[in-house]
This record gives sequence, C-alpha cells and structure tokens, in this order.
Amino acid sequence: MTEPLLTVAALYQFAPFADCAALRAPLQALCDEQGIKGTLLLAPEGINGTVAGADQAIAHLLQHIRALPGCAGLDVKFSTAPAMPFHRMKVRIKREIVTMGQPDIDPLASVGTYVEPRDWNALIADPGTIVIDTRNDYEVAVGTFAGAIDPQTRSFSEFPAWFRQQREKLLGAVQTGGKPPKVAMFCTGGIRCEKSTAFLKAEGVEEVYHLKGGILNYLEQVPETDSLWQGECFVFDQRVTIGHGLAQGSHLLCHACRRPITQDDTASPLYEEGVSCPACHGERTDAQRASYRERHKQEALAARRGEAHLGARHDLRHGSDMPS
Repeated sequence: MTEPLLTVAALYQFAPFADCAALRAPLQALCDEQGIKGTLLLAPEGINGTVAGADQAIAHLLQHIRALPGCAGLDVKFSTAPAMPFHRMKVRIKREIVTMGQPDIDPLASVGTYVEPRDWNALIADPGTIVIDTRNDYEVAVGTFAGAIDPQTRSFSEFPAWFRQQREKLLGAVQTGGKPPKVAMFCTGGIRCEKSTAFLKAEGVEEVYHLKGGILNYLEQVPETDSLWQGECFVFDQRVTIGHGLAQGSHLLCHACRRPITQDDTASPLYEEGVSCPACHGERTDAQRASYRERHKQEALAARRGEAHLGARHDLRHGSDMPS
C-alpha cells in the first residue's frame, strides 16, 4: 500500500512578539506530539519556518500559530513530499526571523507593493522595471527569472551594502519618459522581499514591488507555457529544488556545504559524498573534511540501524526562505 504524501508548509508572519520564550515550549510540544519535523524560528519581529507532517497534524499547528498575536493572516505555501524531508523538529529563538542586520527596518510599517503571480510577467517585461533577485548566489545559480539582476551575495545580510553601492548605477540604468525606474524584487517564499522592499522604501525608493508569495507561489500558479522562470528553485529541505507545479527538481544536495549540486558535479574528483563538492572543496581544510567524513560515516551507520544520527546537521540553514 502506498504511503500518503506528507504536507510541507513554508510559513512566515511579521508580528510583534513580546515574549518569544513563552511561545517556544508550546510550539515544540505540539510539533513533537503531532510528529511534525522541521524548523520554526521565533523573534521579536515574528515567526518563520518550514515544517512537514501529516495533513491533519500541519492543520493543528497552523491553527495554533494563527492564534498567536498578529498571526491571523499567516502566510503559508504548501507542497508535498513522499518521505519526511527533515531529521528533527527545532523551535529556535533568534534576533530576526530573516537576517538582514538592519534593526530599524520594519515590514509592518512599510513594504513594497505586492504583485500577484498572474501580473508578474507584465511587470518584469516592462522596460521601465529593474528586476532584482534578492536570494544568494548558490540559489540564483539553480534558476531565476529572465533578465533579473543577481547581486551575487553569499548571505542576505550583504544585500543592504550591495544596494547602496549599486544604487546610482541601478536607478539610473532605466529611464522611461524621464521617470525613475520601478524596482521589482523576488525571493523563494516572500519573506526576504518583505524586508528588502521595506529597506528600499526606507532608502527613499518610491516605486518598489515584490512577487506575492515568492517563486513558490509563481511556480504553483503560472503554467509552464506562460512562465518567465528559467531553471529550478532551491528550497531549504531534502527536496533540494522544485520546478513548475512544485514538482521535485533534478538537483542533489552537498551535505557538507548545503549547496545544490548537479549529477555532473558528483562525477568531479572534488566531490565526495557528505564531505565536499566542487563549490566547497577549496573552502575547507583537510581537518574539516576529515570531520565531515567521520560524521557521514556515523550517519550511514545510524541509518542502517534505523536511527536518527544525533550529530546530523539540521536540514534548513535558518528556516524557510532564510539562508544565512
């Protein structure tokens, strides 16, 4: 008999949480009781994460979260997985639910204009629009929208400095009838765009737009025949990448650096399962690779025994749509 698909929920909500510690234990207990795994982040600015479990279990969790202060309108993107894509459940307290390092930016006070997936193509095809991919370099390498600018950032916290450095070049690049250009930005699930558009508004940019629900929403709603998306979309779990209709993608995951890799990458002499890939081999020392090799060995032994290896790294870097 075929096992039912698990529900994967990528969620976030900016909301003022006065006491994150008081929220953490009930969330952890509920997830453990319902067999839910993944990562949830709590911060004074709200909640963010990706979790997976049985459909009814996820429904219980979402009901709980929507009852939290300011979370009635919780943003959730659903997909499915044939097997549990996470090793464990963690509810963690952080300074920010998506790390930008700009403490004065408040998406609850001011953000860009939301654009529905059905209207996105027209906006980014407009010659008076600058399109910026707010994700990191390893994500953009897997797929992006045609014509989008890649900031080549290694972490989201680099985005403000990149924009300030490129501002004059960017905003002077496109002029239509003497008007300043529109800026359209996108990310995986929408949360990074909440902060990046709020940041640009604070920097004095007036016409700022972002893709509502992010790439995940676009790939779910826009038919492939009409799509301007090129490639696949990196997601922060063991599915690694997804394509149109949120179907499983073709990429694998380097368990040393958590970057996506292709089948061709696994043929490289720099690739060793669980230890290194062509992208990270030169970034690690021999001692680090030896440590990864031992960890990978212990994980394989635990898997053969049907156990979860306690030293295994968590699946998400820092939760849904939230790389370091």
